[in-house]
Parts: sequence; C-alpha cells; structure tokens
Amino acid sequence: MNSKSPSSALPGVPGLVAVFTGLFAIAVFIIDTVTPLDIAVAVLYVVVVLLAAQYFSRRNVLIVALGCMALTLLSYALTHEPEIDEAAGRCLVSIAAIGATTFLALKNQSANVVLSEQARLLDLTHDTVFVRDMNDVITYWNSGAEQLYGWSRYDAIGRVTRQLLKTVFPTPLQEITAELLRTGRWEGELVHTKRDGNTVTVSSRWSLRQDERGQPIGTLETNNDITEGKRSQDALDRAQTELAHINRVVTLGELTASIAHEVNQPLTGIVTSSGACLRLLDHGSLDLTELREALQSIINDAMRASEVVQRIRALSKKTDPQKAALDVSDIISDAIRLLQRELSDHHASVHLELTPTLPQVIGDRIQLQQVMINLVMNGLEAMADVIERPRRIVIRSSQTEPDRVLVEIQDAGRGVEPQNLDRLFNAFFSTKPNGMGMGLSICRSIVQAHGGKIWASSNPDGGTTFRLTLLCAVDAHG
Repeated sequence: MNSKSPSSALPGVPGLVAVFTGLFAIAVFIIDTVTPLDIAVAVLYVVVVLLAAQYFSRRNVLIVALGCMALTLLSYALTHEPEIDEAAGRCLVSIAAIGATTFLALKNQSANVVLSEQARLLDLTHDTVFVRDMNDVITYWNSGAEQLYGWSRYDAIGRVTRQLLKTVFPTPLQEITAELLRTGRWEGELVHTKRDGNTVTVSSRWSLRQDERGQPIGTLETNNDITEGKRSQDALDRAQTELAHINRVVTLGELTASIAHEVNQPLTGIVTSSGACLRLLDHGSLDLTELREALQSIINDAMRASEVVQRIRALSKKTDPQKAALDVSDIISDAIRLLQRELSDHHASVHLELTPTLPQVIGDRIQLQQVMINLVMNGLEAMADVIERPRRIVIRSSQTEPDRVLVEIQDAGRGVEPQNLDRLFNAFFSTKPNGMGMGLSICRSIVQAHGGKIWASSNPDGGTTFRLTLLCAVDAHG
C-alpha cells in the first residue's frame, strides 16, 4: 500500500534514470545488431520495459515497448535476409517476450495505481489506520497515525506495534488474538504512548486480513482518539457519584425516625437482657442456663445494632463504587429494614414476591440499596393521600432474560399521567409539588452505570410499576 503511481512519480524521477533507460536500449540494439550471437539478445529489451513501467506513465510505457519492438525488427532487417529461419524465430520470441512483459507490467502498474489511490483515501481520514503482519510488524502507516502518534511512516514501518506504542490491553493479548482469529474482528479500548511520551486512549477496531486460501496474513487496525471523551465521561461519573452521595445523605435525613427505631429495638433488647442478668445475680441461687440465654441475647442485640450502624455509615460514606457479585433479595431486604418506620408512618405494607433461585447480579451494594430505597420512598409518597384501597407496595424479582435479573416495584398510588411516563427520569422533573426531581434521575444513572435499564408503566387498577434490570454476575464477568 506504499506504492506510488508512475504518473505521480515521473516528475520526481532524475533525468539520469531516463537517460540510462535510453542508453540501455541502444546498447541492446548494438549488441543484437553487431555481435554474431545465436541467442535472442533482443529479449533484454524486457529490462527496458520494466524500467519504463516503474517510472513512466502508461502511455509512455507503450511507446517504449513499441520502440523496443521496432528496434528488434530493425536489427533483424539489418543483419538477416527476410526469410523464415532460426534468426526469424528468435526475433519473434523477443517480440513476444517484450509484448508479454509489457502486458504484465501495465497490469501490475494498474494494480499499483489502485493501491496508491486506496492509500491516499486512507490518508484523508482523521482516524489512525495501520496494517501489521502476523508478527505484529507494521507494514502500512497512514497520515492519521503520523499526526496522532508523532512517528512518520518511515519511522513506524518495520517496527513492532505493541513495542512502538507501548500498548496497554484491556485483557491479555492472547485472548484478544484468539478472538480475532476466531471471528475475524475485535473491538475495544487501548492505551497507547505517543512519541512525546503522553498517553492516548483509543477506540480500536481490528480486522483480520486473509489470503486467497483463507490463511491469516495480517491485521488492519483502525483507532479513534477518545481521550477527551474518556476524561469527560470520567468527570461526569464523578459528578454523578457525588450527586448520588448527596441524595443518600438527604434520604437518610428523611429516614431519621426509621433509623432511630431500627437502632432502638436492639438497644432496648440489650437493656432488658442486662436487667435480667442483674436479677439472676441478685437471686440467691444462679440459674446458669437462664444467665447464658440472657447473655446470648445481649450479644445478638449488640451485633444487630452494630449491623444497623454499619449500614447507615455505608450509606452516608462517600466512596467510589465497588462492584461485586450480590444477591438481589439481600439488597431488597436490607432496604426494607431501614424503611420499617416510614412504612408504619404511612400506614403502608410491603409484600415481597422474590424468586429464591435467582443468579447473583454484579453491582455496588450501597448504590443498589439507594435505588431500592428511592423507589420504595417514591411509592410511599405516591400513596400518601390514597384512602379507597390498601396502601401496599409489591416487590417482585425474576429472571426474564438469560443474562439479566428483573426487579419490579409496584405501588397503589394515584399513578402518573401517560404523557409524563417518559419524563419521570429526567433531571429536575417531578410530579410532586415540593419534589426536587433528582431521585429517579439518580436511579436511572446508577442502573445504567450497572449495565441495566429502568422504566415505568401505569397499572390497570391504579398506581405505577417501576421495573429495572441488572446484569447477572456470570454474564458481566464473561
């Protein structure tokens, strides 16, 4: 793909090359005419044709070939009688060789012109395009690659790609190569080091090149610089994480009564069990069994209080997301425990329909708990003025797709106007008079960051159902 068309190369060809071609043709003519060799000396004119094809245009190559044929005939006419003999045969062989060589040279020249045009088209793109053989050695390097990485094609061609660019792969290179050989393509993000030492993140696409027998002969790699986009996305992720943390803190403030109730229960149990221990000690004869049971109750209540405090601290603490394999039922149960007092204050109940054999999902426990709390709180607020039917929230979990778990949270509130369903998750949009319009928007950001999706629909008998999907842990890791 580095070939140049003869016509474009001609203006830069030194005059000595053209002179040498002419002198070589004259030398062949003299040898063919003067020396009494019984061989087809004129066949050497093919060298003249090949030289012309390398540097001259198609028209000029044809002129040179016809000139060589004319010199061959002229030499034969000057040295032989016009009759069918061995010399005439050698003359015909020479002319045939010149003709065949001219045909093949022009065909090769046309192919080179096509390749040259293709190479020029690749130089028009701003993306980096380069070709490497099966040993990862660069054989083509376009102008986009020159501009991005800083190496000219003369510096890059012949170098090993991963060594030149100090490539950082998202997965082991052996796995990427195996996928490329298996499917013929690979896509992913790479980190490259430029000539000036700065790193760049690129969206990379690899296509396997094969010969006519289907054997791999190299790879065409196209890279698009996404460094700035990556930085912007990272900044957006940090902003969303910060906003999610603020939302959690605000929500915890709203759940103060529930938190106090959740902590007060085990503390009350500790006080009661401690009083029982004192009474047993004041009694004349100790009942060790009762004392042991009372002490065990104290331990159990203390651990329960500690778990509550840990959950509250985790929700209030600002940390980076830490994804792991999680049980959806545990996440839902933890959220409901914190909402017991809110449910009581709203005279509402929760009905759980959780599938016990669901696969684990991949996600951050704190963020997913935040989603569940936000959606249940949203349902409680939607049912605040409902008096004609029970205020009940139904939470279901199921697996409707091989790689995803579905969670549904259904309330019995007034419902949402159809024209507002698609706007529920927009930032600053709220159907509540005093709503900030951030809770559902944050839920969507968290779910999407986990590779899932969230949407809402109206129930036939009133109320709204929020549905969200989460990736299964096996699929996310695979």
